[in-house]
Order: sequence, then structure tokens, then C-alpha cells
Amino acid sequence: MELSIILVSYNTSKITLNCIKSIINSNLGNKYEIIVVDNASTDGSVEAIEELLQQFAKASHKISIKNENGIAQVRINSRTAPLRLIKNQTNFGFAKANNQGLKVARGKYILLLNSDTLVEKAEIEKLLNFASHTPDAGAVVPKLVNFDRSVQGSIFRFPTIGRAIRQYWLKEQGILDKYSPVSSQPTPVEVEAAVMAAFLITPQAISLVGLLDERFFIYYEDIDYCRRIKNAGLKVYYLPDSEVIHYHGVSGKSLAALKDQWKRLIPSSKIYHGIIRHYIFNFIIWSGQKLKQA
Repeated sequence: MELSIILVSYNTSKITLNCIKSIINSNLGNKYEIIVVDNASTDGSVEAIEELLQQFAKASHKISIKNENGIAQVRINSRTAPLRLIKNQTNFGFAKANNQGLKVARGKYILLLNSDTLVEKAEIEKLLNFASHTPDAGAVVPKLVNFDRSVQGSIFRFPTIGRAIRQYWLKEQGILDKYSPVSSQPTPVEVEAAVMAAFLITPQAISLVGLLDERFFIYYEDIDYCRRIKNAGLKVYYLPDSEVIHYHGVSGKSLAALKDQWKRLIPSSKIYHGIIRHYIFNFIIWSGQKLKQA
């Protein structure tokens, strides 16, 4: 099997179903599987996905249900959409849930796809084609666009202390902001880091980098993984010729309630930077903002 697509679902029932259906309609043939990992949704997400599974079953596809280590897995063997559902009893966060999918994935390539995305025909094929012809690729990401086709900033530079000083003390705007590479030609661009809303991981990265760091519940897991890709001697590529529609922030806001997002950000920052660098980094940001207000 060439591709495993992993979706993490948490209280995003309707958009998750729309995402799954968009994948099914994207002309991938029979060379892929979809693995949905539900993080204990309470909005009927699991029931809605199981209903979709039953619809496939009625179309003469084989369906089986089994329990592994307390996790229910529903499998469909289908020429149209091999689909597996992993049902968690608690919200494990983004990294661990994706790792659950990675551990059972059968694809040569892995596409981490947010549930709040829509995939159109041939867009995933473009990512796969580029990755298969680029030996040093660790990850390939598409251009993320809003529903009106305006471009989202989805690329990062690594957040270093030096760059924090440049942005917050020396007033070099945008150094640490998300951005979208601008080019007159839709040519691939090597970047430092990218959000994981649509993130194709190559076999090279799977072998050399492995799983996501589960210490990150949400936030920083994308930058951390890209840093590990670079440390392994591989590269992250941005492919502007491939576009994925992203309802920006919907899945993330669901995964961590709005009132808890800052609580999640701080420990993730400490893990990524280390304790001392975390406090230095955030002091630079805090003091720079105070100077701006003065």
C-alpha cells in the first residue's frame, strides 16, 4: 500500500465526515487507507463515522470490528476506501493520537491530515509524486488555502532566541510569524518547518525520525518534528502546486478548549526549548511587547 492518511478527530463530527468524503473522491484509486483516531469525542463523531462505515458495508464491502488493548478498531476492506476507526476513551492529544495511527499504518507514505481540511482531486497525488522523486525529502507539505482560495500562512522558521531578539527587540517584523513562501513560479521550496494540517511523511523520515514526541499534547509538535527531520539530514519541502483547503484552527480549537490553550502552550514550549531557553525566549517576547507599548 502506498499511502496511509491519518485523521485525528475530536468533536468535529461534520467536518471530519466531509474530510473523509473528500479523500474518497480525490482519485487515489485503491492504493491508500484512511485511519481515523477519535480522541473521546462527545458530539456524536464516533457514531457518525460508524454510520459511514456501515454505508460502506452495505455496498458489499467486508467489515470487521475488534478490540486491541481496550481500543476498538473498525476495519473496512474496500476498493473504494479502506477505513479504520480507533476509538480512544480519553483525549490523548494530537501527537499521541497520530502515533496510534502511525503504529498501525500500512502505507509507504504517511499523510497527517487535519479533520478540518478538504482534499480535491490530484492534490495528494502531487505530494506523492514529488516525494517519490526527491530522495532527501523528509516531509512535503501543500499550500494551505481558505475556502475563498486566499492563502494561509503555514510555514515557520525555527523559533530561536536570536530570532526572538531580532523580532521583539530589533523590530524586524515577521521573523517568527507563520508565512507562505511567495514565488512567481509554483516551484517547490525548502523550508524549515510547517504546520501539520496536511503533512506528508516520507519513508526516509519514518525510518530515521520515527514517531511524534508524545510529550506535546498540542503545539510545538510540528516544529519539533521538522527540527528532527533536519537533524536527520533530511529536508522539509513546501509544494505550492498542491493545494488543500483548511478551515483554519477548527480542529486545534476542538482538541484543546480555548480556555486551556495557553495552559497547553507553556509546557510544550518548555519541552521544545528546554526550561532555561523557554524563560529567556519568553522574557524577550514579554519585554519586547512592553517596549512597544511604552
